Order: sequence, then C-alpha cells, then structure tokens
Amino acid sequence: MATGPIDGNFEILKLDGVTRRFAGITALDGLDLTIKRGEFIALLGPSGCGKSTALNCLAGLLPLTDGGIWLDDRRIDVLRPEQRGFGMVFQSYALFPHMTVRKNIGFGLMMRKVAKADIDKRVAEALRMVRLEAHADKLPGQLSGGQQQRVAIARAIVVQPPLVLMDEPLSNLDAKLRLEMRVEIRRIHKELGRSTIYVTHDQDEALSLADRIVVLHDGKVQQVGSPEDLYARPANHEVARFMGYQNSLTLDVVGGGDGETRLAGPGMVVQGIGQVPSGRAIASIRPEDLVAGAEGVNTIDVRVTGAEYAGREFVGTAVTQDNQPVIFRSPRRISTDELVRLSVPTDRVRVFAEAQR
Repeated sequence: MATGPIDGNFEILKLDGVTRRFAGITALDGLDLTIKRGEFIALLGPSGCGKSTALNCLAGLLPLTDGGIWLDDRRIDVLRPEQRGFGMVFQSYALFPHMTVRKNIGFGLMMRKVAKADIDKRVAEALRMVRLEAHADKLPGQLSGGQQQRVAIARAIVVQPPLVLMDEPLSNLDAKLRLEMRVEIRRIHKELGRSTIYVTHDQDEALSLADRIVVLHDGKVQQVGSPEDLYARPANHEVARFMGYQNSLTLDVVGGGDGETRLAGPGMVVQGIGQVPSGRAIASIRPEDLVAGAEGVNTIDVRVTGAEYAGREFVGTAVTQDNQPVIFRSPRRISTDELVRLSVPTDRVRVFAEAQR
C-alpha cells in the first residue's frame, strides 16, 4: 500500500460505512457518500448530529470504529493526517498573532520544507485568490474578522490540498460578514477546482453554497440531494425542519389520495403533499407560506401570542385551538390575542407520518 503524500488529482472520494463510536455511543452511523472532484458538499444538521465527527474522521483527527475512506483506489483512513494533506478551516481562525498574514499563509509550506521561491510564489497566488494582497504584511490583530477568516482559508488552500474541509467557518462572524464570506467561499471553491466539504447548522449557508447537501440527525444520514431537491422535496420531518419548515402540526388523517393527505384538528383543515393512509400525521409548513386573513382550501385558526417587526412585514407567533405553536408572516401589523385565520396552498404543505418525527 502506498504511504506517500496524496496529490490533488483524484476523481472520486468515497466514504464506505464510516462509523465512529465514543464510549459505546454511536456519533456517526454507517455514513456512505461518494464525492466527485470539484463538488461542494454541505453536511447539515443540529449540534451533536455527527457532522463534525464526519469531518474529523476525514481529516484523520479521529480514527474510524468501522468502515473505510477511499480516494479513487487508495484507502486513506489508515494514513496519518499529514499524509492526507487536506486543507482545514476551523470556526476559530487559529492564526499565529505574532506572524504577518504572509507568514501565516506560508507556515504550512515552510513546515513541508518547500523551497523559498516556491513558497513566495504560492503565497502570492493564495493572497490574490482571497483578495488580501494589500494586507500581506499586517498582523492578524490588525484585520477584521472576515479578513482573518480569509487568511485561514488561504493557509488551507496554499498547500494545494486534494480536499478542503471547513468546520462552521462563518459562525463567529456577524450577519453582514457571513453573507459576504459565503460569496467569497463559493468563488474561491470554483477558482480552486478542488472538492470542499463544509459543516454547518445553517440551512441558508447550505442552500447557497452546496452542490449537494447531506442532512444528518443522530449520526445517521436522512437525505442526500441538491439544494433544490431538499428544499422542495424533503424526505422526512427532520429534513423538512432544516429546510425551513418551522411549523409542525400534528393532526388526524381524515382522507386523501393521489399522493396527498387531508388532515384535520380543532380549527384546522389542511391538505398537503405526502401519502399517509390513516392515524396521525405531521403537516410541515414554512412561515412564509402561511397567508394571514385569506380564505382557502387549507385554513388554520390561531390566536396571536406575539409579533416582531421585520422591515417589510411582521413575524407573528401564535397557537392553534389545541395549543400547537405556529409561526407566520403578515404584511400588516398584528396584535397579541388577535384571532387570525391563516391559509396555505396545498402544494406548500408536506405531510409525514407521525412516527417519522
């Protein structure tokens, strides 16, 4: 078996039944995933779902309990982290405060004993890619948070890694910087032409950045697909929740057919996409799809419990007649204790069996 460093010219990265247990607890359970060169993959899920565990297993920071990881026909989970040569970007920038931006970026190359002329050339290219040429001789403390994260990204890509791993790199930035850095990360990924695996709990980040999203819950894969597939056709309630379906109403099945189910509860009649033959089911609905004051096929009577002004609209919280919470949006001002009838189109409701919750 070859044990030398990996170059960047792989075609397929394959995770085959990757499993990691800690003291008898399964943090990652049989992850199967095939990634093509150049793909941007987002691992999405709540804290403790196994996404960072998967990333650390890929990086070689955690040994596998079971399964294997392959780059083309080469097994790499048996290699040390430095032999894999992957680029890693963490939540914290982990920059050396006493080193200039230029020296921070070139540190990994220096440790690899790359010739100085090559270091200078590759650092200059990395600085250009992250648009920090004018800040090359500054210390990290003289940079903004977004600029420091760009330095961390440059340090990861300057070693020309076969794979870039990012563990919630934008979580320490404010909302404006997060939006700016999302654009920059996608641009850098395309320019670099290598694969990126990106861990996040933010569905907006996953939707805007990824070619494919892997939704994890309790260490298990719930669904893998394009952002469009997961947004429009979530496979279960957990995926729906992470795709923005914040409302989950548990109701009685009262009819249906042709791939739809009709549900009812106190003050509610809701029909949606998804076949559940009988019993109880969950109607998953996005807040923005609920229309206040309108009459339609699907109606939900609620009592407002609170409202926040959000610029062009109000975000309302409410409860149904059987005290199930509802979040909705309204173009007009709404008041606490106001009774509101909400309506939602059938094709904007996803129905799942209660056991899938």
